[in-house]
Amino acid sequence: MDALLLARIQFGFTISFHILFPALTIGLASYLVVLEALWLRTGQSRYLELYQFWLKPFAVAFAMGVVSGIVMAYQFGTNWSEFSRFAGAITGPLLTYEVLTAFFLEAGFLGVMLFGLKRVGPGLHFLSTCVVALGTLVSATWILASNSWMHTPQGHEIIDGRAVPVDWLAVIFNPSFPYRLVHMVIAAYLATALVVGGTAAWHLLRGRDHPQIRTMLSMAMWMILACAPLQAVVGDLHGLNTLRHQPAKLAAMEGHWSPTPPGTGVPLILFGWPDMQAETTRYKVEIPRLGSLILTHSWDGQIPALKSFPPEDRPNSTIVFWTFRIMVGLGLLMIALAVWGNALRRSARMYLSRPFLRFALAMSPAGLVALLAGWYTTEIGRQPWIVYGLQRTADAVSPHPAGEVGFTLALFVVVYLAVFGAGTAYGMRLLAAGPQQAGDDPGPGGAGQPRQPMRPLSAATEEPRNGR
Repeated sequence: MDALLLARIQFGFTISFHILFPALTIGLASYLVVLEALWLRTGQSRYLELYQFWLKPFAVAFAMGVVSGIVMAYQFGTNWSEFSRFAGAITGPLLTYEVLTAFFLEAGFLGVMLFGLKRVGPGLHFLSTCVVALGTLVSATWILASNSWMHTPQGHEIIDGRAVPVDWLAVIFNPSFPYRLVHMVIAAYLATALVVGGTAAWHLLRGRDHPQIRTMLSMAMWMILACAPLQAVVGDLHGLNTLRHQPAKLAAMEGHWSPTPPGTGVPLILFGWPDMQAETTRYKVEIPRLGSLILTHSWDGQIPALKSFPPEDRPNSTIVFWTFRIMVGLGLLMIALAVWGNALRRSARMYLSRPFLRFALAMSPAGLVALLAGWYTTEIGRQPWIVYGLQRTADAVSPHPAGEVGFTLALFVVVYLAVFGAGTAYGMRLLAAGPQQAGDDPGPGGAGQPRQPMRPLSAATEEPRNGR
């Protein structure tokens, strides 16, 4: 492995951790807004109890997202200095805007949201929750604007070998930005809804059936039913945008190597193994003309073939072919889960059907897996460009020896698995505890132990004797 490949693996590894936590932060923040709004409107304690329960996993995800984001940002200077030199005049301000707007909004109101429920009025606390949720969406907007510009660069000029912004509106609202932003936000909502639904299913399978748990499952199924089909529509529009601006990526996603004769249409390859060396997709199972219908909305529409591009300009079809299908396959399972759950709702069996609950539990990580698969499809499909059509990835890497990059990669793997593994384990323990009901004991001080008093002498059961 050379320094370029090791640097790509390192960035891919760190961003794989980072993208999961902000996705949960985006989804949970909006979920907390809905819960607090329902509590303020109805006065029902179950919504407040659910708010207090999900506030803790939100705080854990927020903290881990901030830490992983800082590490990822430093790599632009350490491992990708040539990219920073070339595109820093555009990506630098966009990331700065994210800090000045979104992060300051979140940091300014996060403390009130986490600790102010009993210290400020309900109106101010609800405002704080709304501002934090808005901050997560604003953060996603700036990050996706920067990333989308790397895919469909607009609003710049190349001066002295550097990309210089000349139209910030064109830079921000580049052709792929709207599709990527909506696709990412819906993916965050889906991932969160699946975690919420899976948590509820876990408790119901263990006999913990009470209104809070049922409310969690009910809200999750409604959210998945609304978002999963919508995501399919947005994904279709995103695909049309990719066909127009990144045709090589689309050809790699479909494993489409050779042009088809006019009038015959492009088949949809359901499964197969794209062979980059032989320039063919082996063992393929395909449906005639369906590729044209889905990809171009025409019965005999054509898409570019991989052989139409020079070998050095082709993405790795072997990888993106399968990451794309993992994402789509999980999306279809999400739709199936939502349809099944809401069909059972009509007969009041959604909370009692163990096969359905097991399915919901098994699908709980599916949103996060699909999000990663989609991200890999997007970023690996852009290769060999780091800024599409302007700068190759090989020209963006810092001139470090492979040994140094390999050492830091190994260090990242060890530290990330330890730190974020511990954080994830703690978050899982919070989910396993479940929401408290009104009148519940605040909880033990340890496993099977009574709560530790704040003042040790207050635990004494007898009056002191003989001055002792």
